[in-house]
Amino acid sequence: MSRDSRYDILFEPVRIGPVVARNRFYQVPHCNGMGHRYPNELAAMRGTKAEGGWAVVSTEETEIHPSADMSPYNEGRIWDDADIPALRRMTDAVHEHGSLAAIELVFNGHHAPNLYSREVPLAPSHAICDLYDPVQARAMDLDDIRTLRRRHRAAALRARQAGFDIIYCYAGHDMALPMHFLSRRHNRRTDEYGGKLENRVRLFRELIEDTKEAVGDTCAVAVRLSVDELLGEHGITAGEEGREVIAMLAELPDLWDICLANWSNDSVSSRFSQEGYQEAYVAEVKRLTTKPVVGVGRFTSPDAMVSQIRRGILDFIGAARPSIADPFLPKKIEEGRIDDIRECIGCNVCVIGDNTMVPMRCTQNPTKGEEWRREWHPERIAAAASTARVLVVGAGPAGLEATRALGQRGYRVVLAEAREELGGRVSDESRLPGLAAWARVRDYRTGQIARMPNVDVYRSSVIEAEHVLEFGHEHVVIATGATWRRDGIGREHKDPVPGLDLLPVFTPDDVYSGATGPDTLPEGPLVIYDDDHYYLGGVLAELFQAAGKPVCLITPASEVSIYTRNGLDQARVQRRLLELGVDIRQQRRLSQVRDGSVELACVYTDRRETIEAGSLLLVTMRLPNEGLRLALVERRAEWDAAGVRSVTAIGDALAPGIIAAAVHAGHRYARELDAPPVGDAVPFRRALPALA
Repeated sequence: MSRDSRYDILFEPVRIGPVVARNRFYQVPHCNGMGHRYPNELAAMRGTKAEGGWAVVSTEETEIHPSADMSPYNEGRIWDDADIPALRRMTDAVHEHGSLAAIELVFNGHHAPNLYSREVPLAPSHAICDLYDPVQARAMDLDDIRTLRRRHRAAALRARQAGFDIIYCYAGHDMALPMHFLSRRHNRRTDEYGGKLENRVRLFRELIEDTKEAVGDTCAVAVRLSVDELLGEHGITAGEEGREVIAMLAELPDLWDICLANWSNDSVSSRFSQEGYQEAYVAEVKRLTTKPVVGVGRFTSPDAMVSQIRRGILDFIGAARPSIADPFLPKKIEEGRIDDIRECIGCNVCVIGDNTMVPMRCTQNPTKGEEWRREWHPERIAAAASTARVLVVGAGPAGLEATRALGQRGYRVVLAEAREELGGRVSDESRLPGLAAWARVRDYRTGQIARMPNVDVYRSSVIEAEHVLEFGHEHVVIATGATWRRDGIGREHKDPVPGLDLLPVFTPDDVYSGATGPDTLPEGPLVIYDDDHYYLGGVLAELFQAAGKPVCLITPASEVSIYTRNGLDQARVQRRLLELGVDIRQQRRLSQVRDGSVELACVYTDRRETIEAGSLLLVTMRLPNEGLRLALVERRAEWDAAGVRSVTAIGDALAPGIIAAAVHAGHRYARELDAPPVGDAVPFRRALPALA
C-alpha cells in the first residue's frame, strides 16, 4: 500500500533549534512505571516507538537531584554520572531508528516528598507536600535558587553526554518547581521571584537561559508548560496568565510543548473527553511564537491530525497514550495501513501502571511492558511451530486476541462464539455511558481476523465437550469469560448476604442481556452495592440515575469507584454521580436484605441503618465460566483418541480480571503455543540490581 497524499504533511521534517525531526509525530514525555528501576524495559519500550516512526521519543519526568525524589514512584533519574549508562541505553535504542531522544528534566518541589533520599523538599514558599505524606517543604532562599540553577545546568550537560538531542525545561502538571513559582496559589514570595507575573516567571526564564547556554549549540531546548489549570481565577488560565507567560518567553526555547494541569486534566479518560479535547487551550499558542508547538489530545485519526496542522494549531502531533496503544501508528499511516492501527481507547490502564508503581500495560497493546522482558514485538511474532489446529471457544477479549495472534502466526484456527455478536464483555460494556471507545478492542481484532484465510469464525455456536472431542483439534482454548455473582460474596462478604430472596436481585449480566433496565425495574429505589471498586459500579449508577431511576450507591470503600483513582478518573466519577443526584453511602457494607429495604453497617463501628429499596444490583465479583473446561477434564481419557493434546483456559475463564489482563492472556497463549515448557523457571527476563 502507499500513503494517502492527504497525509503527506504529517511526514514533513521540522527543525527544532539545532536538530531536525524527520516527521511531525512526537511522543511527548510520559510516565510508565519503569523509570530508573527498570532501564532495560524502558529502553526497549522507547526504542520500539522510534522503530514505529515517532520522530521524537521522550523520557518520563527525570529527577535532576535527590532533593527531587519521587520514590516510591519509578521515575527517571539523572542525579549524577552514575545514571548516564542507563539513559544512554535509551538514547541508543531511539537513535538506532533515526529518531531524536528528548529528556524531561524535572525538579518536583513540594510535589516530591523525598521519601528515599530523606532530603528536605524545596518550594517557593513554605508548603505541605501534595501526596498525603506528612512532609513539608521549606521556602527557598536566594542561595537555594542559585544552587537549583547550577544543578539543573549540570543535569542538562549530563543529558547531552547521555546522548539526548532535546532537553526539556519543565513547568507542567502542577508537579514541577518552575510551575510552583509561576502559580499565585503556591508562590507567596515578596522578593524578585514573587508577586507580579514577571517576577514569578523569572526562575523559569533563568532555567531556560541556563540550559540554552550549556547545551543549546547542539541540543534543542524545549519547554513544557501547563497553560491552564482549569481552576478559573484560582489558577493559571490559557486566556490570561498562561498566554502572558508564553508571550514573555515566546522566542526563548526551541519548542513549546503545551499541556494542562493537573495530570488528571491532561490525560482525561475517554469516558470524560473526546479526541482533540485540548484544542481550545492550545489554539492561541502559535500566534504568540514562531517556534514549533506540540500538543496532545489522544489523537488516533490521521484526518484529525492533518486538521490540527493545516489550521495552524500544532506543528507536531504529540501523543503519550496513542503511542502506547500503537507504537507503529506513524508507520501505518505512512504505509497506507490505516485499518491496522490499534486505536487508543482512553481507558488509562497505562496510567494505572505508573500509579501502582509497576511497568505499565495497555488494553489494546498486550506487548506493552513486555518488549524486553519477554521480547514481544508489537508487530512481529514467530511463525507457527507446527501444523496443529486450534479451537478457540469464546470471542471475548481473550479469545479474540488469541485468535488474532494465532492467525498472525499462521496456525489454522476455528473461533466459536455462543452469541451472534463477537466481543463478549467488551461489546457489553461499550454500550454503557462513556465507554463507547472501548469497542475498539473488539473492532481492531475482528477487522484483523476477517482478513485471515486461515481463521474460521462461527457465531451462535454453543460448544459442549462432545463437540470438542468430535472436532479433533489438537489445541483447545477455553475463553468463555465469567459471570457476576448473585450472592454478594466479594471483598467484604465471604458468605452470602442474608435475605437476598426478599428483593429482586440483579447483576451487571442482567443489564447486558436486557433482562433489566431503567424501565423494567420494580418500583422503589435501586440500590447498587459496589464491592468491585473499579469503574463498573459508578457507570451503572450513572446509567440508571440519568434514565430517571433513583439510585442509592453503597460501597465499603471511602470513595466511589476508588480504584479509578489510579487511572485519574475518581474525582470525575464522584462529581458526575453527585451532580446527577445519586444517593451515595460510603464506608458501608450490605448487612442484610429485608422486604422493601436493605440494612447497612458501618465498616468501622458496625452501626446499622436501614434504607428503602425496590431492587438490588450486586457488583461484587465474578466466577469463571468453567463448565466446558471441567467437562473436558473429566473426559481426559478420551483426548488422545480425539487428537486433543491440550485444553487451556485463559482470561476471565481462568481468573476474572480487567480487559487488559484478558487481552494479555490471549496474546501470551498465542506466543507460547508449541514453545518449550519453562517449568519452574521465571518466565521472563529480569533486570537485577547490581551490588555496589
